[in-house]
Amino acid sequence: MTRPPVPPFDEASARTKVQAAEDAWNTRDPQRVAAAYTADSVWRNRSEFITGHDEIVAFLTRKWERELDYALRKSLWAFTGNRIAVRFQYEWHDEAGQWWRSHGNENWEFTPEGYMSRREASINDVRITEADRRIFGPRTGDEPDIPLR
Repeated sequence: MTRPPVPPFDEASARTKVQAAEDAWNTRDPQRVAAAYTADSVWRNRSEFITGHDEIVAFLTRKWERELDYALRKSLWAFTGNRIAVRFQYEWHDEAGQWWRSHGNENWEFTPEGYMSRREASINDVRITEADRRIFGPRTGDEPDIPLR
């Protein structure tokens, strides 16, 4: 079974893979997101190390219980062979109503069938006011690339 697009990636297929990931993560459905990864996928997310579907689902469930009204944008940074690098930003608020913008970079590695076998994410969080928000849900139309700040 394959999960197109599959490596080796060209620019168009890498952009398609990045948009598919953004779309899946914006559902905030841990099972849907986990379906894109191999059964033994290895993650580093900030300082947490995660292996396999069960741990991915548990991690994402905890994440979205804490990161309320999460909305994400991903942007292709680079690609080669079976690897893609992205930068991303997402916004969310905590239980107290404080809004955050999380900035980061991810490195992805894929199997020949198109499943992600490795994900390494470095993420920083910045407090924002609700008035500073610029991501209000899934991507609509032809939005410009995400700004650095």
